[in-house]
Amino acid sequence: MNRIMEVVPNYSEGRNPEVVEKIVNCFRNRENVKLLDYSSDKDHNRTVVTVVGEPEALKAPLLESVKVAMEHIDLTKHTGEHPRMGAMDVCPFIPIKGCTMDDAVALAKEVGEMIGALEIPVFLYEKAASAPARENLAQVRKGQFEGMAEKMKDAAWHADFGPKDAPHPTFGCVAVGARMPLVAFNVNLNTNDMATADFIAKRVRHIGGGLRFAKAMGVELKERGIVQISMNLTDYTKTSLYQALEMVRSEAKRFGVSVVGTEVIGLLPMAALIQSVEYYMGIENFSMDQVLETRIME
Repeated sequence: MNRIMEVVPNYSEGRNPEVVEKIVNCFRNRENVKLLDYSSDKDHNRTVVTVVGEPEALKAPLLESVKVAMEHIDLTKHTGEHPRMGAMDVCPFIPIKGCTMDDAVALAKEVGEMIGALEIPVFLYEKAASAPARENLAQVRKGQFEGMAEKMKDAAWHADFGPKDAPHPTFGCVAVGARMPLVAFNVNLNTNDMATADFIAKRVRHIGGGLRFAKAMGVELKERGIVQISMNLTDYTKTSLYQALEMVRSEAKRFGVSVVGTEVIGLLPMAALIQSVEYYMGIENFSMDQVLETRIME
């Protein structure tokens, strides 16, 4: 593939493996499309799929997956810890090779229009946003599925494509956008107290005065009896994994709480891990050229 665009659609289903497989199958065995990864979480009740391909080739499988989600996911019956407003909740495009951010924005608008034609409201966000208030996904999704009907009555929150002033009754709405790579990084704590998790998340996230390129929220992991600080690092070169981890660890100490594990959702650039290796091991003057796989790929 001469031009490579990444897309990371998120679907509001993480508990029914049959539905997850039907969604993921939309991206298998497609010319100029490669399924890289998918992961489901029962507590979040969400599946994150990572796909790369020629920009034009990504359109058909994405649209097929929307139709599968429309058929099998009913937001009126959906529960989960992760905020959501749609069966396919978000669909961000990320330029990887031979593509620009302008290309990603153009593709987001084309796919958004195609989804809108299915009578699903589409909001453009991040770099593709049609207004400054829509750049932040959290603002677009505020109110979640249950609150979108009232929210969309306001002309300021009419959808960019599809029905303008009302969500689809069972699918909801979808946010389609363009952005740079982000790292989905979660930190698990040895407590089940959500008030503690919410406090720490507020301190860590940028909007609460924390790390500039961190979004964070507290999540209850009911099956494990613990809580989690779920984060999106929107620019890992400026807010690193180790900075996020150490800030969570520091804030947790005041409650006598400790970190019991971390997890990465989906894929991440190798450089994001190398930053943490350098920090924790104190490696001096390290270069990506010292990574064996880097040299092999040259």
